Amino acid sequence: MGSRDVSDGRSSGAGGGPVVHGFPHLDTVRSAITALYRRISPDGVHRYPTSLAPADAAFSDGDDLHLGAQRVAHALVQHLHLPEARIIVGFRPMEHAATVELTAGPEYFIELNDRFRTHRRDIGAALAHEITHVLLHRLGLEFPGTRDNEILTDTVTAYLGAGWLLLDAFREDETSSQKLGYLTPEEFGYVLAERALVFDEDPSVWFTSPQAYTAYTKGRDRARYDHHRPPLASAGWAGRRRYARDRRRAEERPGPGQDPSVPYAFGRGPDGLRVSFACPTCHQRIRVQVRGRVRVRCGLCRTVLECDT
Repeated sequence: MGSRDVSDGRSSGAGGGPVVHGFPHLDTVRSAITALYRRISPDGVHRYPTSLAPADAAFSDGDDLHLGAQRVAHALVQHLHLPEARIIVGFRPMEHAATVELTAGPEYFIELNDRFRTHRRDIGAALAHEITHVLLHRLGLEFPGTRDNEILTDTVTAYLGAGWLLLDAFREDETSSQKLGYLTPEEFGYVLAERALVFDEDPSVWFTSPQAYTAYTKGRDRARYDHHRPPLASAGWAGRRRYARDRRRAEERPGPGQDPSVPYAFGRGPDGLRVSFACPTCHQRIRVQVRGRVRVRCGLCRTVLECDT
């Protein structure tokens, strides 16, 4: 038996720390997307073409607290394609926003922080993270260490269509802030944008938090940048020019010494110079022969990429 918690990033006035912004966990986020594709396959990922509908997570002050929580939990179980099993939701004082007990039996016990008794609009966000823990437990997918495993959970929650709730729970003003989950708001936006590119979806229309929308647009810009980096043919002029320069240097002086900040690396193979780079969809490394314009199919997610090597 084990338990998993979702981080509660509330702060108010000088007593709490500010919300962390930016992309400090991006490498782990990308590794989580790769791990998801490896574990459930591209066909498994494509079983989640539609995100959880806002109506399924709606929770009004007039709803019965426990029946409403059970209703939202059931909708999340269905969305994540979990077997129909009883999920018991309770409320108690605690440090974290929520916790789930992962038992060997068919039932799962989720406890939410008592503050959700009066902050009902975010119950769906807390439940989404905890029920994704249930999914990952059933899949046997886990990262070593609490931090990386929680980042994995946030990433999978967002990539499979329930994590927009976690970003929408982000609110910040001059005197207080609230954030659920371990990813930064911009990282949640990045994962949601990665999902949107795969399923042609626009999650921004569901946000009720203006701060969530802003974070999403920043994450979307970062995700789009991944899809326009050399050696992809869609790379911009500056990127293509630098790539051509680095390729010439690799041809003249094969071996180490390349700039680690660039998104590609050259190496020698039996058929000549090769370039390796990350698939912009699943982030699996791809290695191809340098031979000009070429169409490449990712061996993991099966995305077809137009490249200019």
